[in-house]
Amino acid sequence: MGLVTALWRHPIKAHGRESVGHVSLVEGQTFPWDRCYAVAHEAAKTEGGEWASCANFSRAAKAPALQAITAKVDERSGKITLQHPELWELTFDPETQGDKLIQWVRPLMPADRAASTKLVPAGEVGMTDSPFPSIAIHTTASHRAVEGRLGRSLSTERWRGNIWLDGFAPWEEFDWIGKTLRIGTTEIEVRERITRCLATTSNPDTGRRDADTLGVLNDSFGHQDFGVYGVVTKSGDITVGDIAEVL
Repeated sequence: MGLVTALWRHPIKAHGRESVGHVSLVEGQTFPWDRCYAVAHEAAKTEGGEWASCANFSRAAKAPALQAITAKVDERSGKITLQHPELWELTFDPETQGDKLIQWVRPLMPADRAASTKLVPAGEVGMTDSPFPSIAIHTTASHRAVEGRLGRSLSTERWRGNIWLDGFAPWEEFDWIGKTLRIGTTEIEVRERITRCLATTSNPDTGRRDADTLGVLNDSFGHQDFGVYGVVTKSGDITVGDIAEVL
């Protein structure tokens, strides 16, 4: 049994994160306001409106500076405010002003990578890295295990998860696959491990690569995975501080 320590959403895939204290999850749907939009690049083979693989989008694995973007959603107006330590604050309507985001983010994009061209909607489910409507669940114990091998502290935000849990053993989450978690009043079936990419090597405060997270995972733990994907099987509410248990 453990406790919820943090909840995060990422309204635009790879372009900002926002901490929330409470969330209402719906069966078969992603975390509300999580990956509702994505930034297609010039080589993309999608116009949005339905799920597409991450290869179609601008992301921190290719453009590490994106990792330092933070976001704030005005749920009433639908407008999103983004901040980055090297840019001005941007507030825009993603439904009608996507071009503002493309211009704003241009200084962060490497010249040798496909240029960002268009903000696209995800459709009925979020543009997560899984082809199913997933919730990313992480444990503080596994994070501390990575910190221990690196010999330094890391921000949990570099993993870009939705739900953080305390009170479990390192890597215990991998044993949950095929099982159901009750978190708050919702239930989530754990489906698979999350294989990590270069995005996690970037500092979420600076947007610069500064930690060999992938090397630590592979060399010290024999895999390149961190966290697990789950699917909501029972609608309900989760608040920071709620109990989490494996059924």
